[in-house]
Amino acid sequence: MVRIKPFLRPQQLRTILTPLSQPISPIQATLQQTRLSSNKASASLQTIPSPTPFIPDVQTFLTVIGRGLLTHASKFPTWEALFSLTSDQLRELGVEPPRTRRYLLQWRQRFRLGKFGVGGDLQHVADGVANLAVWEAPAKDKFSAAKPRKYVVNVPAGRKLEECAIDELSRVRGYTVKGAKTIVGPYALPIAGGEGARITITEGMWEDRRGHKVDGGERRRSEIRYKKRIVERREMRERGEL
Repeated sequence: MVRIKPFLRPQQLRTILTPLSQPISPIQATLQQTRLSSNKASASLQTIPSPTPFIPDVQTFLTVIGRGLLTHASKFPTWEALFSLTSDQLRELGVEPPRTRRYLLQWRQRFRLGKFGVGGDLQHVADGVANLAVWEAPAKDKFSAAKPRKYVVNVPAGRKLEECAIDELSRVRGYTVKGAKTIVGPYALPIAGGEGARITITEGMWEDRRGHKVDGGERRRSEIRYKKRIVERREMRERGEL
């Protein structure tokens, strides 16, 4: 009787019959997610976002992010130029120091992703001014009638809350109602007569404030404080206190 040699070994056969949809390891999943996120980030870097009612032009954008970038407004002739110039091109235009360029690039990316600062979601803005009012939700039952829900809404310029339809009003994030009709929030100034509040575009209202170093910062703090103690003891000896 002739014995036929098998074409595949048992180990190779198991490998072939293994399902293709094997669960991937956590490391492989992380690598795939990183590739996807990097591809999305690179694609978003090339998109030019549309201006918003609150940020309609280059000058307003540079005004609200602060850090003195308004002085460079003349270097960006168009909105497209502001969001398309690279870091090297910004350096050639004289946007210095490097941390200022990095700050501008960071805010450009935030704006692309819709991560606005205060007032970024305002829909009705005229000449850099937005009007806010308190809108009370209609009562559905006796409990809501006893304690109505109040919201801060953006009202079209030159119109009162009573003159606007519901679809013309837009809620504003970051602002609340305190008491009967007091609107509380950053850069909200009350309107005479208690009819709401007003937000005016102000330089630096979106600015990320830089901290200041105390005693030379974290790396040099011990050295600076040691030298200060030496000076203090020398002055005490000269006054005869030691």
